[in-house]
Amino acid sequence: MMKKVLVVMGGYSSERDVSLVTGKAVATALKTFGYEVIEHDLQNGFDFAATLKTEKPDVVFNALHGNFGEDGSIQGFLDILQIPYTHSNTTASAIGMDKEFTKTIAKNNGIKVADSERMKVKTFLQQGTKISLPYVIKPVSEGSSVGVHIIKTTEDLKSIFFKDNTQEIMIEKFIAGRELTCMVLDEKAYVVTELVAKNEFYDYQAKYTNGVTEHLLPAKLPDDVAETIKTYAQKIHQALGCHIVSRSDFRYNDEDGVVFLEINTNPGMTPLSLVPEQAKYIGISYADLCKKLVENATCKKI
Repeated sequence: MMKKVLVVMGGYSSERDVSLVTGKAVATALKTFGYEVIEHDLQNGFDFAATLKTEKPDVVFNALHGNFGEDGSIQGFLDILQIPYTHSNTTASAIGMDKEFTKTIAKNNGIKVADSERMKVKTFLQQGTKISLPYVIKPVSEGSSVGVHIIKTTEDLKSIFFKDNTQEIMIEKFIAGRELTCMVLDEKAYVVTELVAKNEFYDYQAKYTNGVTEHLLPAKLPDDVAETIKTYAQKIHQALGCHIVSRSDFRYNDEDGVVFLEINTNPGMTPLSLVPEQAKYIGISYADLCKKLVENATCKKI
């Protein structure tokens, strides 16, 4: 008998619309294998709990993006309920969502990172930063490049509006060069993709708008550079304890070499997403990738 899979999507984050696209695509793919699929648009925690109680799924496919979906929140809830779920566990998800903490772990594992500083928006506005221009301002815990700003001159700061002065941000030295990404699947990195965006960097629009970014797969890189990226991706995947799949992002130039930016413990699964594209390159279809995640779903044992 095939498993009953509840695909949870939507959610509360700024990436809600993208999550809905992911969830619909995943649900369609899983149905081709005969799974009993329930689609749930998460808008209210009580409704979600009621659906779990009524449907009693064997597995929850986590198609949420951003806060509450990738940060350990939904994972911890499902751990308590003892319902297996896809992707990484509570700890790996929480750490991976914290860009600064992840960079510290990366550095401790011999992975090169850019200099950065963590602070609240209020502190930044009052005191500035020790990181010299140019630098990047990033929310410490957001996905899909939401709220990312490249600051090349002090004039650039005038165009930024911070909605919340208590928000934690990371000020990171800007690394010029090529934008690269690498999936790890079943503990192994296979191939590197170069992202050539018409925008200045691979931002939210570039990620989810068809035609805005060119994906060069495999990236045309010197062999040693490609191997370094794959080694780094595997190292951070293992250091965080990621499960089945992750995707790490990098910058590369001749002066700085390969620099790790961040990891995605629950990488996107839309038709434009990078992990399905890299999986296809190594012979794994979108549907088979979804099935692999379902069949390897787990939760913390009590």
